[in-house]
Amino acid sequence: VRPTSETIVNHLFTQWIHSYRDLPLMINQWANVTRWEMRTKPFVRTLEFLWQEGHTAHATSEEAEKEALQMIDIYTKFAYEQAAIPVITGRKSRVEKFVGASKTYTIEAMMGDRKALQAGTCHNLGQNFSRAFASCLFTLVMFTFSLSSISTSFLNFTDENGQRQHVWQTSWAVSTRFVGGIIMTHGDDAGLMLPPKMAPVQVVTVPIWKKADEKAGVLNAASSVKDVLHVAGIKGKIDDSDQRTPGWKFNFWEMKGVPLRIEIGPRDVSSGSVVISRRDVPGKQGKVFGISMDASVLVAYVKDKLDEIQSSLLAKASISR
Repeated sequence: VRPTSETIVNHLFTQWIHSYRDLPLMINQWANVTRWEMRTKPFVRTLEFLWQEGHTAHATSEEAEKEALQMIDIYTKFAYEQAAIPVITGRKSRVEKFVGASKTYTIEAMMGDRKALQAGTCHNLGQNFSRAFASCLFTLVMFTFSLSSISTSFLNFTDENGQRQHVWQTSWAVSTRFVGGIIMTHGDDAGLMLPPKMAPVQVVTVPIWKKADEKAGVLNAASSVKDVLHVAGIKGKIDDSDQRTPGWKFNFWEMKGVPLRIEIGPRDVSSGSVVISRRDVPGKQGKVFGISMDASVLVAYVKDKLDEIQSSLLAKASISR
């Protein structure tokens, strides 16, 4: 049970860092964290969450600052280019910065309800943790043993001039809170609306038939379409279950946030075409008929629409905030 990994990581750093030749040292981990939260909110503020957590150690303050700025830039690009979430990137005030950090950089996103969400942070820890950790170790050693009877290992290193120095550190992370950010930024009354670059299913194909003799032809066409998209690197799925109506399936996959839906019925099989609906444009306005099943035409159209949806979600999020 812990809030962050600085203590664990610093202990390991004392074992790994001895000389300037060991620097920079950079680690990244995915870990579950438990925090004491009186008021929980799904994804945004929970007792337990999963996050990506990075820790680095450097020989100079300039290297640490460069690393901190680089990581906050990576988070910013991820928000814009992958999640289609516009963010404000900046430095936290002295009161709001991470305890023990010299500087804290953050990306702040504006949700659909006009509330800001801290979506990711990067901390330049300076030498604060390496000095504090060395002091803690020194106190523990003095209390338990005599210095002459134990080989101590503090969080410092020998520089190029043979002098002992404390390392300069950074730490940075984004968590499952970002999932909450995507839901609150792009979702609507119908459910999720996922950016194509992050959607586990980018295109769902719904085959439609009424008569038994229509089923085989429609399913074969749907399978062919899925294979064509798969070869092109597009993540697709066929909902060929016959326990639910097409209307129920449309609603289900809209709620799941799948960016594009392909509909194939007997008439479409005969004409060699499909119907394609966009999740971000509801109703008839977002539906286009007669898109050819020809591989080159279909793939080009789907890729173009996925790119268009990605850009549209970012534009809508930017304007509405």
